[in-house]
Amino acid sequence: MPETAPLDPERIARVLAKHAVDYVLIGALAARLQGFPRLTADADITPARDPENLERLAAALRELDARVFTEGVPAGLVFDCSAPTLGRAELWNLVTSAGRIDVAFVPSGTEGYADLATGAVRFEVFGVELLAACLRDIIRSKEAADRPQDRQDVLVLREILRREPDGS
Repeated sequence: MPETAPLDPERIARVLAKHAVDYVLIGALAARLQGFPRLTADADITPARDPENLERLAAALRELDARVFTEGVPAGLVFDCSAPTLGRAELWNLVTSAGRIDVAFVPSGTEGYADLATGAVRFEVFGVELLAACLRDIIRSKEAADRPQDRQDVLVLREILRREPDGS
């Protein structure tokens, strides 16, 4: 894989679906499905952490030629993309043949997959179904992370919620 590939959310969604990975799409891509205007350069996911799902996730990431992202090596660093290895960290910043993927098992302000799946919104995109974190959960996580970009995003996300028919 040469330099970092551009984000290809369709390929990512299709490969995760092909391997039956249980995950919730989080971050800006999940928010975009719900009207958020900001573009993003990566896909953020929170997968279920059970051993079987970690095996499916590892297979999907291997198909996407996943490598560990580092600023100094645009093509990423080779790693043991196995279920046991994936289960050893809370966060993986990866570069793949379909762009950057951040795998966050317990995003800031959440308790992980089961917490986010409860309020997630089901979408059909690119011919596959996926779960996306609801705007309230995205806001909760961005507020907990409290990075400058997150603070700006929260203002826009709150306005989107306010304008929803049942928003508050």
